[in-house]
Amino acid sequence: MNRLSAMEAFVLVVDAGSFSAAARQLRIGQPAVSKAIAQLEVDLGVPLLVRTTHGLTPTESGLNFYEHAKRAIESAEDAVLAARGAGASLSGRLRVSAAVTFARLHIMPHLPAFLDAYPSLDIDLFLEDRYIDLIEEGVDVALRMGALQDSSLTARRIGQGRLLVLGTPEYFDSAGVPTTPADLAAHQTVIYDRRGGGETWVFHQGSAKTSVTVRGRVRSTAPDAVREAVLSNLGLTIGSEWMFTPELKSGRVRAVLEDWTLPSIDLWAVSPTGRRTNAKVKAFIAFIESRLFDRNQAVYANSRST
Repeated sequence: MNRLSAMEAFVLVVDAGSFSAAARQLRIGQPAVSKAIAQLEVDLGVPLLVRTTHGLTPTESGLNFYEHAKRAIESAEDAVLAARGAGASLSGRLRVSAAVTFARLHIMPHLPAFLDAYPSLDIDLFLEDRYIDLIEEGVDVALRMGALQDSSLTARRIGQGRLLVLGTPEYFDSAGVPTTPADLAAHQTVIYDRRGGGETWVFHQGSAKTSVTVRGRVRSTAPDAVREAVLSNLGLTIGSEWMFTPELKSGRVRAVLEDWTLPSIDLWAVSPTGRRTNAKVKAFIAFIESRLFDRNQAVYANSRST
């Protein structure tokens, strides 16, 4: 491993807090990372890391070296881009995190076009309905929905979608169509039992506001399960338009109570604080925005404010 690669390994070890996490990101064995750091310490003549009960901690010399090494790596990346020219294709690996259902419906169908545009770029997808540790997994950018609670992340809101009352025409034919939020008490509801879901909802219509608690025999923490339950006519649901975009377009699912509004749901592009937003991340975010939030697509309500 050359000096620049060893510096990159050291920066990753400090960011992730372990040799094993850095090794996963570099796709090499942990012994190779440990050997590279040890050789750096020999070359520099100072210890860079100390082991504590909480993991690995950089020494004072290690912290100083970390800051300079990070800048040197970024400068090297800039030099490569400058040499290739502004129109050169992006290359390397981009690590993206997203929720399973959102990725299946809104990333995977567009991925061929993105990869065709950047033939030298590879993508690692981390698809989890739970929030993963971006630093531990070495994720470059994550797409997350709803309110953000982790203040250690750098976030930019790239979109805003509606929450809707949704069901199949078959369900509404058999159970009737609610005309006011209060009517939902008489309906079976498939409840999404995670962040951004629940059974109590506040509807607005002009200055009027009403709170409704729905009931349902089926609830799930997985968006895909909510989708399948609704499509199986087990009840209506209150969810984001992102969850049922194909079916809203085809008419397999319809929205009701559209003269009442629910709180909107935000889509964020987030990355670890302190990690520079590189050209690969910028290109991916711009691509997602252009594909998902085209103003000609009526099912989306785009917001580009930060």
